[in-house]
Amino acid sequence: MDEIISRSEQKRRFKRSEDVAQELAELTDKDLKVFPGESEVKEEIKTIRGLSGGARKRQVKHLAKLLRQGPSMDAIYDFLSKRKGSQLKVKTQMHEAEHLRDAMINEAMADYQYCRSIQIEWEPDWKSEVFGPAVAKYQGLDEDALRKTIYQYVKSHNKLYYRELFRMVKSAIDQFEMERRITAPAEGL
Repeated sequence: MDEIISRSEQKRRFKRSEDVAQELAELTDKDLKVFPGESEVKEEIKTIRGLSGGARKRQVKHLAKLLRQGPSMDAIYDFLSKRKGSQLKVKTQMHEAEHLRDAMINEAMADYQYCRSIQIEWEPDWKSEVFGPAVAKYQGLDEDALRKTIYQYVKSHNKLYYRELFRMVKSAIDQFEMERRITAPAEGL
């Protein structure tokens, strides 16, 4: 699936990584000793501490770029939530659920419009490029229930179905995260 991400969404994702970098810049030496990041990231955090104003902002942006280029940020999110009570992981999961919900609805709406243009009845079994990867990644997603909910929303534009779809996706993402946290310590042994 080749996902097209709008420039606005890219900016929002960059901003979220800058928020992570800003929180990392506030870490103490004691926190840095147990920080799961690479040594290059730790050095950048130490560099940021002595700066102020525009120079600090530039270095925070540079740290955010390093974080985006590095491996998965799950360990960093977990570290920040344990050490500092950060809610960044929760916000990221919520944004991911919103993005997935909107991608599913947009795909269904496009297929619905196509069916209307060629004057055939639109059915809830449209071909989807979004469902396959989403169901494969998040085992808690029930494709039939998703299709029915999206079908109802596209036909009626009732916000009840829109919110229900979000709840279904968010629940699957939360379940995935909980399973990841359970298996992550076991893999480290």
